[in-house]
Amino acid sequence: LIVFVLLVLIMPKSTKFGYEYKKGETWDHDDLVSQFDFPILKTDSEILQEAKDASENVIPYYTFDYDVVRSVISKVSQKLDTDALSKVAPILETIYERGVISDTDEFSESDNYDLSSIYLKKHNGLSLIPRDEVYTLAGARRELMTELAPDPVVDSLVEASGVYALLIPNLTFDLGKTNTMHKESIGEISPTKGVFPAGQLIISQGEVITSELVQILDSYKTEYNKSLGYDGPNFMQWVGICLLALSLLVVIFLVIYFTNPMIFNQTNKYIYLLFIVVIASVTPCVVEAQGGAAFMYMVPCPLFAYYLMAFFRKRVIAPIYIISLVPMLLFAQNGVEVFVINLVAGVIAMAIFDRFNTSWLQFVRALIVFLVMVLVWFAFRCVDGISEAIHLKAVLFMFFGALISVAAYPFIYLFERMFNLISSSRLEQLCDTSNKALRELADKAPGTFQHCLQVMNLADAAARSIDADVSLVRAGALYHDIGKMMNPLCFVENQTGETNYHAGLDPEESAHQIISHVPDGLSLAEKYSLPSVIKEFISTHHGTTKASFFYTKFVNDGGDPALVDDFTYPGPRPTTKEQVILMICDSLEAASRSLKDHSPKSISDLVDRIISAKEAEQQFSQADISMKEIVTVSEAVKAYLQQMYHARIAYPKPKRRASAAKETAAKETPAKETPEKDAADTKENNNN
Repeated sequence: LIVFVLLVLIMPKSTKFGYEYKKGETWDHDDLVSQFDFPILKTDSEILQEAKDASENVIPYYTFDYDVVRSVISKVSQKLDTDALSKVAPILETIYERGVISDTDEFSESDNYDLSSIYLKKHNGLSLIPRDEVYTLAGARRELMTELAPDPVVDSLVEASGVYALLIPNLTFDLGKTNTMHKESIGEISPTKGVFPAGQLIISQGEVITSELVQILDSYKTEYNKSLGYDGPNFMQWVGICLLALSLLVVIFLVIYFTNPMIFNQTNKYIYLLFIVVIASVTPCVVEAQGGAAFMYMVPCPLFAYYLMAFFRKRVIAPIYIISLVPMLLFAQNGVEVFVINLVAGVIAMAIFDRFNTSWLQFVRALIVFLVMVLVWFAFRCVDGISEAIHLKAVLFMFFGALISVAAYPFIYLFERMFNLISSSRLEQLCDTSNKALRELADKAPGTFQHCLQVMNLADAAARSIDADVSLVRAGALYHDIGKMMNPLCFVENQTGETNYHAGLDPEESAHQIISHVPDGLSLAEKYSLPSVIKEFISTHHGTTKASFFYTKFVNDGGDPALVDDFTYPGPRPTTKEQVILMICDSLEAASRSLKDHSPKSISDLVDRIISAKEAEQQFSQADISMKEIVTVSEAVKAYLQQMYHARIAYPKPKRRASAAKETAAKETPAKETPEKDAADTKENNNN
């Protein structure tokens, strides 16, 4: 219910553009008419080209200097009389009002400057004007000369008095402002190139979709998704969203039911699985809403597969992972592309997870997943048109997503604690025989420790034969008898010499102490903070069987057979195939030690007898294991036991003739040897 509510609240409520199209195909839909004015977006290549052009063409920045005009006219007035000055001064003011720059550009060394236009700061205003609208210093002198030409007297006087030499530029080049304006011009490149009017036909039915039409359709789609809201009844929109969310949950339920229904009985695993589904479904929708469609490539969807791989089998993870990507497919603008990219990357990540899941190999795994994503992305670019492959922003985002998947993976240990789960890496740590619990078991009950190691190896072979969780069954085998260290001498594997711990005890007391290793094991599991799944192996490895040896002795001594409960383990019975495997292997390892004949037939009969006895006592009735799998386990343990107890060659002892030994001793014994030396040599020869 909680997951349903979250999905309903998070799912986008806006309308999605309902047309799919590709360049070169035919528009099979009805005529499309624009419902509103929308800007035509430039392609990425156009924007990149404009940015490149802007970076290569720097427009110089000039400031207007008013003091230059006053200074020049003041100097001219000292050279000319009043009548000549009245004619020259207005011409100079007109020339300087337009502006005069130096004949030699201060920036002529650079090839990046645009020599066709300039920025001019004048009268507190800034304008971009053609360069030829202002005078060069030489051009200003020619203009003055041209204006004075109709009056030869004044022209001669001006030239004779050196007025032309008094002219200087009044526009000053500003390098700092030039660089600032250049940076701003690059950052202010418009992403649009015109407006498409409302009511105009965009594309007609049957028309071939060209590159220009793709650009217009993309622009219309962007504006449509951004600004056009849902125009139907709100009630119907909510009904549709609820039905979609419910459909996803029904599919998730059925996937769990068909792949591993035991998950429903493990509340912590079930809640964790739904938790990951919610995160995987919600994250892409939130990222697109906040950052845009491009940021969808940065969402590390394979990370959600990693989070599931740590606690579940692949047959459960694969369909759950695919379902969690469905909201992305439904609501993302480029949903099909992103869905396929993450689908392929996630499946590949599952395939290589076990091989690349330790230390620095996680970076190798991230690199492989990144390359797979880029390959699929490139395939879409080839389908859309190879020219689009130059847009590498998506590749950069996918690279960041791969790094995020490595950085965020350690959250698995937090989830392990939050949901009381056990990861594959934790199982590997538990199987390390140098940890405190197992070292104490080896010190206090060495026979039991060796028994646990043998059971672990036997269970390993059995688990692999039916594709059970090998790491889990190995850890369970190592700890299943940990309670025996509380009273090690009570168990025959820890007894030495001829001392019998149970001599003098009545059968009820002996059975009670034997059975107590199960509750003792659970208390030690609490002490060593062992996970609950290991505790389940401790409590189920005997199920509800009897301590048969002492029960039979009790009955034979005249005891009441109805008191069988005093000789019965508290249980419960195994519920998983891993627990069934441990129960079988635990009994077989102990029973095989009592065999005098280790022939294949003897071992086969023992295995069949042990398993049949367990089945007769209904020990497998609650377990998620089939008869076919039990038969497979039976054959696997038979093969393993036959290899473990294979016949060995008896090496013959070397024989030497007595006469040869004496001759050798006589030759090698010096004449003055002592009797003690003779005796020592004789003893050595006898030993040989």
